[in-house]
Order: sequence, then structure tokens, then C-alpha cells
Amino acid sequence: MKFTPLLLPLLAIPASASIANDALSWASELVSGGKGSLATAHVAEVDGPIRTMDSWSYVDCGLATDAIQLKSIKVSPDPPVPGKNLTVSVEADVLERIEDGAYADVTVKLGLIKLLQKQFDVCEEAANANASVQCPVEPGPYSVQHTVELPEEIPKAKFSVQVRGYTAEDEDMVCLDLFVDFMKPKN
Repeated sequence: MKFTPLLLPLLAIPASASIANDALSWASELVSGGKGSLATAHVAEVDGPIRTMDSWSYVDCGLATDAIQLKSIKVSPDPPVPGKNLTVSVEADVLERIEDGAYADVTVKLGLIKLLQKQFDVCEEAANANASVQCPVEPGPYSVQHTVELPEEIPKAKFSVQVRGYTAEDEDMVCLDLFVDFMKPKN
């Protein structure tokens, strides 16, 4: 199941989930030797306990002048579990009106390897997903929650998602770096 735009890149954050899901699915095929595998790909197998972060993390790399000011991002379960539903809750303040033409650049990496990079229209993605927040987005506080299904076969690896959102006038809108570590063994 594909992730849908979660929250209008709160609004660039959730819409990037579709790209992340594609990357996770592709990485799963690569590791399992499926149709997307590459003959020259080398994936390290790890035996025994692995010491990693106990959770996912994010960095708000935005400026105080960005149109969207993130207050919090929470996931449940924490940490995310492959094959299970993941609920993402985002709280943010929108400082200026977000109009048609706003866009986000999203990059998904597995370790240091860039899996996917895509630019998308924030308002179009929100409309296509029937998101609860639609353009134009007026200034004010927003609290949005969305549930998605994670692929069951996600490689034991560290993933990062970089989101850089821009207004229709090419001004900084939001900046976010997400990190998820699926190397932690299941309890």
C-alpha cells in the first residue's frame, strides 16, 4: 500500500511519505533479490544484537522566518514497525498564507545511498489525497494526524528523508530531516 500525502507538507512532511514508501519498497526488492534488484548491489547481513537509537528522530532545519514552524512530530508506534500501521501526528504554526504553486523537494536515502528524489506540488498532492488541510492554507495553528501502512519487508538499514518546502514565491516554507533506523532487532 502506498503512503498518501499525510498532512499537506505540514505540509511537505506527509506528502513525502509516498516517496519514502516507494523507496522502502524498492529497497526491499533490492535486498530480497526481487524484480528491482541490481546484480552489482551488495547488502551487508548483520547477525547478533545491534545497538542503535531506540526511536526515529527528526531535525527542524528551518529558519524562524519560514512559513511553517514545526512544533512537534510524533509517531505511533514509536519506533515504527515494518508491516504495521504508523500514525503520524504533526503540530505546526503557519505564519503566512500557503497558496497554489507551493512545492517540496524530497530526497530519500538508505544510509548514504540516494534512493529517490522528487519535487511535487504541495497543493495538488493535498487535493489528490483529500487531505483535511487544503490550499490556500491560512495562517494559524494546525494539528493533523494521519495513519499509513508500512511495507512489511523493509531492509534492516538506516533511512533518511530530507524535505525542503518552498512557497509559490520560492521563499523557504519548511525544512525537515527525518531519520528512521530499522536495524534495531524486534523484541
